[in-house]
Amino acid sequence: MRAPDHPVMTKGDVLLAVENVSLGFGGVKALTDVSFDIRKSEIRAIIGPNGAGKTSMLNCINGFYYPTDGRITFKGVRRPKMRPYEAARGGIARTFQNVALFKSMSTLDNIMAGRSIKMRSNFFWQLFRHGPAIKEEIEHRRFVEEIIDFLEIQHIRKTPVGRLPYGLQKRVELGRALAMEPELLLLDEPMAGMNLEEKEDMSRFIIEVNQQYGTTIALIEHDMGVVMDLSDRVVVLEYGRKIADGTPDEVKRDQRVIDAYLGVAH
Repeated sequence: MRAPDHPVMTKGDVLLAVENVSLGFGGVKALTDVSFDIRKSEIRAIIGPNGAGKTSMLNCINGFYYPTDGRITFKGVRRPKMRPYEAARGGIARTFQNVALFKSMSTLDNIMAGRSIKMRSNFFWQLFRHGPAIKEEIEHRRFVEEIIDFLEIQHIRKTPVGRLPYGLQKRVELGRALAMEPELLLLDEPMAGMNLEEKEDMSRFIIEVNQQYGTTIALIEHDMGVVMDLSDRVVVLEYGRKIADGTPDEVKRDQRVIDAYLGVAH
């Protein structure tokens, strides 16, 4: 049996470390000297007002952007120029602010797309759906059906996602990310545009993904009630700089957070 590429991590170990990361676009600084970590099996929230640099930080973590300065370490290995496909193969999955699905494809096929990085048969067998590719596809489809059951979307499994309401599209996008079997799941505003019932459902699924599968989750979310209920720890950004980091209770009492984000009079 081949030895693992990385040391086995247990709950509470640092899975990902962001160290003094800065990001600039021309003369504009999106992030300035930001440091924090994400620990194995936790739910870690990244919050801040619009323009704080939250999505830019996620983009650095999964390789859409390369930091101007600083470094990001994942599973103990420094990744100076990790591309998105390398992040995906390494165990990082992502959802987006605006739903990024194949609108003409069914729910099932969209979630199956998340299994592509797990495919082992060569392109020839996959193209003609012959030989080892058939057995492999059956195995992957079985896994996807389990995700569909988990997310309670059996009734839309054959429906083109472009016909679905926004809340269900968000759930399908979560399913596609879960199909990658990530160690670190990045959720960019998973509750955006949802009504109260949809938010409650999504919150439940996020908790169950974390608790049942042990998946580490980092999420951006503007709904402070959701953040405080779901998160183990919260990091707060303002104008690209970290202004607070701690438990939800610590963060919501921090005067800098109150001034910058919560808007509570004092």
